[in-house]
Amino acid sequence: MRLRFTKMHGLGNDFVVIDGISQKVKLTPEKVRHLADRHLGVGCDQVLLVEIPTSPEVDFCYRIFNADGSEVENCGNGARCFARFVRDRRLTGKRDIRVQTAAGQMLLKVQEDEQISVDMGVPILAPTDIPFQAENEAADYPLDLGNGQVLTIGAISMGNPHAVTLVDNIDSAPVAEQGPQVESHPRFPQRVNAGFMQVCSRTEVRLRVFERGVGETLACGTGACAAVVSGIVRGLLDNQVTVHLPGGDLDIQWAGIGQPVIMTGPATNVFHGQVKL
Repeated sequence: MRLRFTKMHGLGNDFVVIDGISQKVKLTPEKVRHLADRHLGVGCDQVLLVEIPTSPEVDFCYRIFNADGSEVENCGNGARCFARFVRDRRLTGKRDIRVQTAAGQMLLKVQEDEQISVDMGVPILAPTDIPFQAENEAADYPLDLGNGQVLTIGAISMGNPHAVTLVDNIDSAPVAEQGPQVESHPRFPQRVNAGFMQVCSRTEVRLRVFERGVGETLACGTGACAAVVSGIVRGLLDNQVTVHLPGGDLDIQWAGIGQPVIMTGPATNVFHGQVKL
């Protein structure tokens, strides 16, 4: 099988994007892992598959696969790349694009300056719906990593689960050590994305994210949304925050409980190609 694809990135969080409308595509976990392999394949954090809509309410469906072959519910940087891809490939001329993901419907808005705003939906704070094992909903929770290490985390779902830990300095944060421990912690039955956030001011944070099934990435859109929500719930942040990620900046807005999170940022084409699977 020979596939046409586009390599894209959102602030360094990189993707192989595949048009499943004009070509037949059958992805398996093995094929995803091959595509994502940075030595033997194309190389990416996630593979995005564009598909025809299954409902008249949406313009497209799209599926998201991590580098390890697992399919996941949501990806903020991927959503922005998706919006640019379907316009660049002339699959749509719309600037307001509604898509169906495993996490539900999303509205993507392409601005005049080609920045892309994504309605990421209402954040989920109830532990059973994240899912996260806790008796009651709270702004933060203790998470025992063993060996005397106990983190204080915020737990949020943006269609995918996130654990947000506050750190004094993001540069010296033990992301490589604690990220895998948080990701696979038994209190998160579907694993979790581990975010490490430094609060710079009420309108500015720095963030690193260890993504489940991927490892640390240069940017994580849903992670940025979850971090800001956690900071607002904890009373540390205002309703509009700039998130500085290793790959660049995202603007995150959240009006509060029951309201959707709006994320704005860029999406970049790297190259087009074909690959034989």
